[in-house]
Amino acid sequence: MSILHYFEEKKSGTLPEHYRKLTRKQMEARIREIKEQLGEKLFIPGHHYQKEEVIQFADVSGDSLQLAQLCATNEKAEHIVFCGVHFMAETADILTNDQQKVYLPDMRAGCSMADMADIFQTDRAWDALTAMFGETIVPLTYVNSTAAIKAFVGKNGGATVTSSNAHAMVKWAFTQKERILFLPDQHLGRNTAFDIGIPLEQMAVWDPIQDKLVYEGALEDIKVILWKGHCSVHENFTVKNIVDVRQQHPDMQIIVHPECSREVVAMSDDNGSTKYIIDTIEKAPSGSKWAIGTEMNLVNRLIQQHTDKQIISLNPSMCPCLTMNRIDLPHLLWSLESIVNGEKVNVITVDEETTKEAINALERMLVRA
Repeated sequence: MSILHYFEEKKSGTLPEHYRKLTRKQMEARIREIKEQLGEKLFIPGHHYQKEEVIQFADVSGDSLQLAQLCATNEKAEHIVFCGVHFMAETADILTNDQQKVYLPDMRAGCSMADMADIFQTDRAWDALTAMFGETIVPLTYVNSTAAIKAFVGKNGGATVTSSNAHAMVKWAFTQKERILFLPDQHLGRNTAFDIGIPLEQMAVWDPIQDKLVYEGALEDIKVILWKGHCSVHENFTVKNIVDVRQQHPDMQIIVHPECSREVVAMSDDNGSTKYIIDTIEKAPSGSKWAIGTEMNLVNRLIQQHTDKQIISLNPSMCPCLTMNRIDLPHLLWSLESIVNGEKVNVITVDEETTKEAINALERMLVRA
């Protein structure tokens, strides 16, 4: 490889080709060596949805916000190699100090849901909605959103939510204003609002592609405005999947993530956050049977960890999250070797103003979590 070509690859964040020629054994040995070399200066958080080849090297696994908070409390870590997706690394950078650097092994590791609400669309939507409803709306955003969206919400008096605390945060939002705008996942917003007693007839959908409010009733009846976004994984669990499981495994319990559609959640036996699903399976009695509606890497891990229980995916044709799976051994090794070599590859940096407003949104949630 020429020096010029090598420089261009580094600048563009493209994995140098020689990493793909290494064997798994070679990569794993080198990663262990670097982890030992850097010691406490290195911290590798891994999201639950990461593939096994990567999660084995994580210092801790968990949900996105939990991992970002652990990054912030681990002040000895100068280098944080976040095995997740872009918005998660952004949140880690927002919460950590200026001496800590956050790296994303593969910049292509994004989130389709987060990408469904960009700041330009959101600004246009806010202008249109406030023209319709005046000062009666408070925005909430799922933590599965970009730093810019978190900052927008913080600037406009709103807060972030997680799938674990969404009920509490939506209730809080209604103490602030008459209506809420829920970004970017319409399914979590709809399921949460329904659970706390808001009828479906009082929920509208904002379509950011058409810049249009989709609703058939009177505007004054609207209590919840749902952003037309979704998780590409969880939307693939269907009513037919549930019917099939009920027919083939009538004694099997079905548990799904609230990012699934309203119809799927309503027909399931239980629903909850990733942590809730993990905890439920861990506490379930030996011999119990479960169909789980969430990301396939996690389902497979639960199957391996709980051999005393019968566990299947609610959708037998489900694939792992494609963007989560961007991070693999070659990219992880490249990120670690770049740190050792004093290079700054795929560093995630959120500007000061965005950080300030995003922290406002996060703190309004954390004081109530």
